[in-house]
Amino acid sequence: MIPHPALDPAFASCPDRTGTGSEKWDRWQDRDIIPVWVADMDFRAPPEVLAAIHVRVDHGVFGYTHDPPGFAASLAAHLATLHGWQVDPARIVGTPGVVTGLALTARLLADPGAAIVTLTPVYPPFLTLPGLAGRRVERVPLLQGERGWAIDFAAFDRACRDAKLLWLCHPHNPTGTVFSRSDLLAIADVAERHGLVVVSDEIWSDLVLDGLAHVPFASLDHPAARRAVTLTAPSKTWNLAGLSCAAAILPDPALRSRFRPAGGGLVPMVNPLGYAAAEAAWRHGDAWRRRLVALLERHRNLIQEAVARIPGLACAPAQATYLAWIDCRGTGVADPQSACEAAGLGTSDGRDFGAPGFIRINAGCPTDRLEEAIRRLTRAFTRA
Repeated sequence: MIPHPALDPAFASCPDRTGTGSEKWDRWQDRDIIPVWVADMDFRAPPEVLAAIHVRVDHGVFGYTHDPPGFAASLAAHLATLHGWQVDPARIVGTPGVVTGLALTARLLADPGAAIVTLTPVYPPFLTLPGLAGRRVERVPLLQGERGWAIDFAAFDRACRDAKLLWLCHPHNPTGTVFSRSDLLAIADVAERHGLVVVSDEIWSDLVLDGLAHVPFASLDHPAARRAVTLTAPSKTWNLAGLSCAAAILPDPALRSRFRPAGGGLVPMVNPLGYAAAEAAWRHGDAWRRRLVALLERHRNLIQEAVARIPGLACAPAQATYLAWIDCRGTGVADPQSACEAAGLGTSDGRDFGAPGFIRINAGCPTDRLEEAIRRLTRAFTRA
């Protein structure tokens, strides 16, 4: 039985993160600002994960480590159980992070100067990594509606004509959109028509809300899906970002053989504690995950209710993630990020996602902290 989210002790508090080198908390460390920006949560990892890390620490040897025997099998079992997707473990390769995986696909699957298509607004590395790799980004703005965001397929088709890759963020960060099977099949049709490889970042797939289903892109019965690359990690769901462990699911044996060497001299090996935590999360973390989802649904609703009370703000309700993507353009406030910081709230600036006038709020924190964050959000946009 899942406890009422307001009473669940796993999410009632968080240890003090100051002085721990926390990127999230150190950004405004000398100011009275609640940080709700970068996407890690203010919750302890599940007991099962902590226990696995302790066991690995007790082993006492931390030499260079490649994928241990249970890593790929545990992810494959997790994907089959939660998403109904049967993946051959031989296709799974460990990598230090999804961002690392994106960077490697740019170098391996697109020639210098080639275009990489992405749907905006989007997680900032989707916009910055192509240039760092000597490629270019082709942005396709999502269509904004009162209840959600949609793909402009005419614009998408035009953008894909001269591109080599599509970087798909699915579920979508920052909007929290869960793309439907029909959406994904339409994406696959365009990719097949223009010869694109789809790289699907599915790091948020285990945090789908309201009983909706996540459909892995590569699970589709479609030629474009059969050559697609999937990137995933336990970091968002079980709050393990600092352990730097993710996975790439690569159907092409030649690509698998080149994937790790492509990062030679730049990309480190995954550390052994990351592997231990990931395997424990995928094998034993689902009960904790379901309790977290119940809390995140409640937190999403609290934010929606608050936004509805503040003149000029708009926010389509997230279908996944612990993020709220808030349109502040109707308030008349020229710089919403600065207004929030002045009110004591440290949000993510929409400009970093390609969307000036928006902010992103991370609701992955104890409820009382979120309630105070909402009070500060209200203050930011209702000052006389």
